[in-house]
Amino acid sequence: MGLLKLGFQNQRLHFLRFIPQSFNVSTPTSFWVQNLNNTTQHSALSYTPRSKPVIAKALSTEAAAKVQPAKMVKAIRVHELGGPEVLKWEDVELGELKEGEIRIKNKAVGLNFIDIYFRKGVYKAATMPFTPGMEAVGEVIAVGPGLTGRKVGDIVAYAGIPMGAYAEEQILPADKVVPVPPSVDPIIAASIMLKGMTAQFLVRRCFKVESGHTVLVHAAAGGVGSLLCQWANALGATVIGTVSTKEKAAQAKEDGCHHVIIYKEEDFVSRVNEITSGKGVEVVYDSVGKDTFQGSLACLKPCGYMVSFGQSSGTPEPVPLPALGAKSLFLTRPSLMQYTSTRDELLKTAGEVFANIASGVLRARVNHKYPLSQAAQAHEDLENRRTSGSVVLLP
Repeated sequence: MGLLKLGFQNQRLHFLRFIPQSFNVSTPTSFWVQNLNNTTQHSALSYTPRSKPVIAKALSTEAAAKVQPAKMVKAIRVHELGGPEVLKWEDVELGELKEGEIRIKNKAVGLNFIDIYFRKGVYKAATMPFTPGMEAVGEVIAVGPGLTGRKVGDIVAYAGIPMGAYAEEQILPADKVVPVPPSVDPIIAASIMLKGMTAQFLVRRCFKVESGHTVLVHAAAGGVGSLLCQWANALGATVIGTVSTKEKAAQAKEDGCHHVIIYKEEDFVSRVNEITSGKGVEVVYDSVGKDTFQGSLACLKPCGYMVSFGQSSGTPEPVPLPALGAKSLFLTRPSLMQYTSTRDELLKTAGEVFANIASGVLRARVNHKYPLSQAAQAHEDLENRRTSGSVVLLP
């Protein structure tokens, strides 16, 4: 038998000994062979088919080289729309890294009301089944071909598209993640990334809050609401917040609310009118939707801004344009995705959030932690208003 060096066009290399001529094969293939017998000079490479015995060995070697075990991780999957019970803890297969992509091992996953919207079908997922989740922090464990600027071991955060954070590991475009400063704990970063960037564009760009303004924040003890109150207070505004319980009222006070309204005990429109001496507020930040929408419009002063950025109680009824014209009101339904659509906007927004955490302007309240496998329970608690502050899922 002669010793040959065999390779395929994908450049995998194998060594084999020539096998008997009696071995039969019916399908040819193209590969190259170097004869390593009795010479220090390798023969020239060629891509011409060789004898059947070598072809047979080549085929079996090539097939074995292509069989690679799939990378399996645990993740939450949604196969049908519905309540928390549709969240299933399953094995999923990770694909191969492509150019410009990284694979991260999640350390903490943020829970947001938008996850519930996708689970229920208020927002439509691009595929079915799907893995929910739009906010996470993790460690880079692999980088795609040709990628620079990211390396294995980096701690990074992301918020928004692509969806799929409810997983032990995930593949992401490298340009969608931002580095997490060493001074910020990964759990804190995961709890504040999406919510903090949402608060940033709401108070700094959608409507620019300034000293002397009066603002109304619904769900003031919630994940975004808590940060809105802190940020608006730091900017010099008078902050009015609505909450559902006395316990949440105490938290809202700590987070910078000058006036807290427990909406189950008093009418928030009348109370805001009283607090502002009938003048109204410059802006309302409303994530509740159907239950508060009309009242929010009533709380605005002339030329005020109605910022509707969520609908936890349901989608508001359509608004006739003349209803806005009575006080020359502005109405907007903003989304974080449009405010961080470029890499520069993403880095600037996240950078301001992390800077405010470091300086103490923002304090993340991670009041609830659940194992990722128990995401269904976390959804149920958030949806039924049994949580306050931020909720984090731990893989």
